[in-house]
Amino acid sequence: MGRIFVVELEGRSYRCKFCKTQLALVDDLVSRGFHCRRGKAYLFNNAVNISVGASEERMMLSGLHMVADIFCCSCGQIVGWKYEVAQDKSQKYKEGKFVLERDRIVDEVDFPTEFYINSRSSLSDAEDA
Repeated sequence: MGRIFVVELEGRSYRCKFCKTQLALVDDLVSRGFHCRRGKAYLFNNAVNISVGASEERMMLSGLHMVADIFCCSCGQIVGWKYEVAQDKSQKYKEGKFVLERDRIVDEVDFPTEFYINSRSSLSDAEDA
């Protein structure tokens, strides 16, 4: 297996719940109204740091679609799916878009970012002398 290169996104993003790798920008969010077996899911125009599995026909709530599971490129966990082809004309807007399952991603504001804490207590004027 080759070296994995992770794309660093500029702006607020959704990340893999398991390894915190960035997956999609908040600005690429199309809809929060999607559902999967485990609950809520979000539709995105674009996703990064993923690998795409084999395409397969799958019956979804909105009809028959050709989809491919998507996996985090860093830890290999399944994080959602990509719509390849929609059979119904009213569903064509989904083609080429990505669904990330809400229970497999975190908004980067949901977890603390790294920050520096100065562990040295400040010295008083009396201690300086």
